[in-house]
Amino acid sequence: MAVTLTTGPRAAARASDRHRRGVGRWIVLVVVGVAALAMLVPFAFMLLNAFKSPGDYSTNGPLSWPTEFYTTGLRTYWEQVDFPVKLWNSIVISGSVAVLAVVVSLLSAYALGIGRVRGRLWIIGLFLLANMLPQEALIYPLYHFAKEAGLYNTRLAVIIIFTVIQAAFGTYLLASVLGTFPRTLLEAAALDGAGKWRILWRVVLPNIRPTISVLLVFFFIWTWNEFLIPLVMLIDNQTQTVPVALASLQGDRLMDAPTTNAGALLSLLPAILFFLVFQRTLARGITAGADK
Repeated sequence: MAVTLTTGPRAAARASDRHRRGVGRWIVLVVVGVAALAMLVPFAFMLLNAFKSPGDYSTNGPLSWPTEFYTTGLRTYWEQVDFPVKLWNSIVISGSVAVLAVVVSLLSAYALGIGRVRGRLWIIGLFLLANMLPQEALIYPLYHFAKEAGLYNTRLAVIIIFTVIQAAFGTYLLASVLGTFPRTLLEAAALDGAGKWRILWRVVLPNIRPTISVLLVFFFIWTWNEFLIPLVMLIDNQTQTVPVALASLQGDRLMDAPTTNAGALLSLLPAILFFLVFQRTLARGITAGADK
């Protein structure tokens, strides 16, 4: 049996290329690791100061290790802002917006991406333009309309507003995806006698389910973190959300830093838990989009 050894300039070039790729991957990995650690630094400071007493914070500063395990800040925040009520409001608003915005985005994108509505590109461009508008430019008209409709200081008003805002982005994204949907699948379903609704639920939806899952997770987290519109629209303690409750700890001339850090930690935990639960769904959605 003869064994042929590959030698010469070509083999050396391939080995050199593999070496460069290996070095490049390690460099990218180190840079990403350093960036991840830099992003975790504020959370480390928040965790460090959440269990520090006000006297310890004033004496030793925010960078020192706590001299005792101080949990009064967590209890103070829980009782002062009535955290269970605020948590329930945020869950109801964020969950409702996530589901409703995905449904509206899917129906609108189905009409634009597959239905081929006349002026489709102009309509999609309008949705893109709507995503660029700052909330500061929308807050007064939204406040006025909520007052006129009798929805001011209700969770329903915030749900409607954020459903429209999030659905604008969802429609733009899904319309772009459905614009490249294989026409052969649609024609085959139509030949089998499927109507438009059946094509949507049996053909289109299963193929874009990973993208829908990603939008659902993002819509929930984005709505959870919203501050300006809930601050203006929700003025009652029984309707306010977690970010608004956290802002209420800061006064005009006085701020209890340990209690604020404890409140931030407590407010962050539900969002982290939600992300961890749906992490696999998010990863599958992103991977499926990359494969396509």
